[in-house]
Amino acid sequence: MSFERLLNPHSIAAFGGANAQEVIRQSDRMGFKGEIWPVHPKKIEILGRKVYRSVADLPGSPDAAYLGVNRHLTINIVRDLAARDAGGAVCYATGFIEAGEEGSELQEQLLEASGDMPLIGPNCYGLLNYLNGAMLWPDQQGGRRVDEGVAIITMSSNVGFNLTMQRRGLPIAYMLSLGNKLKFDLHDAIHTFARQEQVTALGLFVETMSDPKAFQEAVNVAREMGKPIVAIKVGRSEVAKEMVISHTASLAGSDVLVSALFERLGVARVDSLEALIEALKVLHVLGPLDGGRIGAGSTSGGDLTLLADGLGPSLSMPPLSKKVAEDLQATIHERIVAANPFDFQMFDWNDEDQYVENFTAFMAEDFDIAMCLLDYPREDICDQSTWGGAERGFIRAAEQTGTKAAILSTFSDTISESVAERLMKDSVVMLAGIDAGLAGIQAAVDVGEAWKQPISQPLLSNFDQQQDGPVKVLDEAESKAFLNRVGVPVPAARVVRSAGEAAEAAEELGYPVVVKALGVAHKTDVGGVRLDLGSADEVSAAVREMSGLCESYLIEKMVDGVVAELIVGVARDDQFGPYLLVGGGGILVEMMKDSASLLLPTTRDRVLHALGQLKCAPLFNGFRGSPPADLDAAADVILAVAGMVENDPSSISELDINPLMLLAEGQGVVAADALISLNEKPKGKSK
Repeated sequence: MSFERLLNPHSIAAFGGANAQEVIRQSDRMGFKGEIWPVHPKKIEILGRKVYRSVADLPGSPDAAYLGVNRHLTINIVRDLAARDAGGAVCYATGFIEAGEEGSELQEQLLEASGDMPLIGPNCYGLLNYLNGAMLWPDQQGGRRVDEGVAIITMSSNVGFNLTMQRRGLPIAYMLSLGNKLKFDLHDAIHTFARQEQVTALGLFVETMSDPKAFQEAVNVAREMGKPIVAIKVGRSEVAKEMVISHTASLAGSDVLVSALFERLGVARVDSLEALIEALKVLHVLGPLDGGRIGAGSTSGGDLTLLADGLGPSLSMPPLSKKVAEDLQATIHERIVAANPFDFQMFDWNDEDQYVENFTAFMAEDFDIAMCLLDYPREDICDQSTWGGAERGFIRAAEQTGTKAAILSTFSDTISESVAERLMKDSVVMLAGIDAGLAGIQAAVDVGEAWKQPISQPLLSNFDQQQDGPVKVLDEAESKAFLNRVGVPVPAARVVRSAGEAAEAAEELGYPVVVKALGVAHKTDVGGVRLDLGSADEVSAAVREMSGLCESYLIEKMVDGVVAELIVGVARDDQFGPYLLVGGGGILVEMMKDSASLLLPTTRDRVLHALGQLKCAPLFNGFRGSPPADLDAAADVILAVAGMVENDPSSISELDINPLMLLAEGQGVVAADALISLNEKPKGKSK
């Protein structure tokens, strides 16, 4: 199914009253050169155009149709348009799947009526094409015609409306509101816009993730086409998640898993609409950045302090090399210090040629991006003319040195669209506000780093989303035997049923030992674990004390020399299927909530990266004189668990290794406790 005619129409049929009239008005205002055919059952003329009575009355098959009518009429008109071989339709009407059972039935009717014809919506504003002026949109919009720009795909029509009103200088080529995504989902839109030559980057406002695997395939296409993506995903809080579900009738999706997916695919994630706009500007003008080494200059130390405080973990302002510092010092005023950040003060203000010399010397350093902090006076009541020297000097220096460059204001009120347009002509990006501007740079760094890595393997797809069958819960001894068969080291152990057997087992294993009650949840809380027992009497006494908890006991060799503890788990998600969870382990796991999620399949590099991001990561590197932990052995265990799931994605309902004890480097790891739940397959069903 091709959306090309609908995306870039030469003819538009507008059905309905006020909403359809606004489509015509906005398309005229934006200089649309194609045919527009109003359709209304009673009116004779709309905005100077002849009005047609029905689809059959139209002079041809429209490339695009806008349906600003009620849901029942929408279905009938879509059926007629499909029969007329129209290029596609935007369905504005609400009252479909988001409205309950009756609406769901109507949405099925709409799907059937559309046949092979493309649809956008229903329950959406629609599509804005700023390349040819086709405004398939029932409201005002604040955009301008462009020759190239970004495509923004949003699951909220009002957010799309608001983004068209931005005054930060972002050139928008397309704005799309997805609505109910009946035939045109997020991944379809990414596929479509990534292939548009005049689209430079894609911005997403995401509420739900209906098909992570299809999303990955679409993002990979965008990457192959050189189109970076930045996204906001809402629904982090429980309140926000419930709101998403209530008005979309779709799952909001696990936020941590969506973040893991974005990181895996190189989709930069931002947390505000301001940051989304700034990130898209950076990507539009400069593209992905090779790193986060920033060279920054300003007339004010205060501005530079604000900037330094706002740097994220991947951004830095490295000191100048000795040669660059010496060459810069030779060009600047004697009372200015050659450094990064570069406080160039006001000595050469409005001397463009001197600024060229100063900034050229400064940009001889190997920065990934150079920034000049400039806050402009108000255009309406102030004079900006003396700011030209610093601006032009910086731009010329960036051009001469081949440095990617940005002019950054401390907050958005002190810079304007006119500055953005002026800078963009010279391939310099205007950033409005320190926090949003730095978030935009961080996004471009994130994409650049991700694009240096190979494209990720496809996500697991051969798993059963619904696990309604019986589940077999293995006790600790069974769980450890299961893990040991796939290469996970476990302590030497014996299962016993009495105090006498326990004492004999302890003698065989060698002291000290651990005694555990088998088949008991949260053993530590109920006295079902005794550690560091050094004699037969202690072991026998421990078993007798636990006799009211269970019928069998696990006697294990005590593990010593522990450097750090991890939890390694397998959990399941309705959309993503089984995934890994790794984090700080032991008794504080629930309190510390120190974990990372890994989608499957995964790699050693991803595992080691995830471990390095944990709060407990300093323990792995020799904290306060302790030896470094055996991270390679930990990665081996995590990959063994991952491989087990990847080989049979539907078999494991739940798995917890807690703690996985990390010994000193070169000495390995030991799974000190484990619990596994298996999905039992129906008889005769193979994996």
